[in-house]
Amino acid sequence: MQDGSQPGAATHVLLERWRGGDTAAGNQLAELVYSHLRRLASSYMRNERPSHTLSPTALVHEAYVRLAGAPLSVEDRAHFLAMAAREMRHVLVDHARSRNREKRGGGQWQQVTLDEAHRISSGSSVDMLVLQAALDKLAEVDPRKARLVDLVCFGGLTSEEAAGILEISTATVGREWRMARAWLQRELKHTESN
Repeated sequence: MQDGSQPGAATHVLLERWRGGDTAAGNQLAELVYSHLRRLASSYMRNERPSHTLSPTALVHEAYVRLAGAPLSVEDRAHFLAMAAREMRHVLVDHARSRNREKRGGGQWQQVTLDEAHRISSGSSVDMLVLQAALDKLAEVDPRKARLVDLVCFGGLTSEEAAGILEISTATVGREWRMARAWLQRELKHTESN
């Protein structure tokens, strides 16, 4: 599999073909970005409980299956990576919800540690379900900031890539990231105290 670090014209051609319904192009696109997605999945799984039933590879594959089954409007490689990363987070959230239902709230919460540069919580880890609930609330208040969190935290995109997807300046990304982070920190702190 290729590294996927060079977006290149091939990625754009594959995106266009995939948008047109060519599933083979979607598979080729996934190969181009697989190593990046695998690194993201590994970072998500690094702080999960040792007995977690999902492997990083299974997480990437489950996210891809979900993406492949949905109508997509993908703009470029960075946008595809962001969508895949968000879908991986949704897979983990669904897995946590399923596990909690099975245990009837038996106290087994999945913890995720956010990347050091993009940490939302002042603590070392955040409960995946609590974080999802906080992101859902943020999306109600300010959908663009919630999407920015997805792109930067979970998609691993740079400020420049996120700015391109959101069609805003990098300075605006910086401001909105600080505001989203502060809002989420307050929300997570409030949830922890209740």
